[in-house]
Amino acid sequence: MRINILENFSDELKIAAAPIWEKIFKHPFLVAIKNGSLPIETFRYYLTQDYLYLEGFARTVAMALAKAPDSETLEELSHRVLTPVERPLHHKLLAEAEVTLTSIYEAGPSPTNTAYVNHMVKTASLYGLGPTAAALLPCPWTYHLLKDEVGASDHPLYSQWTEFYVAGFLENSVAAWRKFVDQAALTAGPTELNDMRRAFITSSQYEYMFWEAALSRESWPINVR
Repeated sequence: MRINILENFSDELKIAAAPIWEKIFKHPFLVAIKNGSLPIETFRYYLTQDYLYLEGFARTVAMALAKAPDSETLEELSHRVLTPVERPLHHKLLAEAEVTLTSIYEAGPSPTNTAYVNHMVKTASLYGLGPTAAALLPCPWTYHLLKDEVGASDHPLYSQWTEFYVAGFLENSVAAWRKFVDQAALTAGPTELNDMRRAFITSSQYEYMFWEAALSRESWPINVR
């Protein structure tokens, strides 16, 4: 049985990732969202990539279903797949920003988006539920904390995006993924705990890189159609 330094392993992971998360919450993209100065084309790029990313997230969750150790965990995991909390928000913002599903799939995932999703899928393929949940947790957790770290925007479009997170709609999602991580950590050995820590930190790094890619509207160096 593992002896916790803190009450939950997820708390330890959050502390370990703190230098990355501090950079995330101060990122120029989020600053520009809050003050309304972000160019609309940059926001359209972000919406496109986030829509594609969440498909990869959902596929990873579906892979995690097979790793559920019991019926209760299986049922809880199924809710994470069947309740795409952010999809209604996406469809609303896509319409207002004049972004179509056709344009999204024509654009395809950016290099950073591709690498991030591949990291999650690889983790789900090679490891158990603990590392998989740890790889998935930084996304909802950092977005949930935007309500405190960034706050609301007064911009007519961007305010609709910030309002979703300020209202706390990801609270249940964060609680669920933290529970999966913490339960797995209770019986995990040193190797698995290290795998969980590495998966969590890597995803946190990709979260920061995702904002960087959005701000620069990252593209592949050679476009081939």
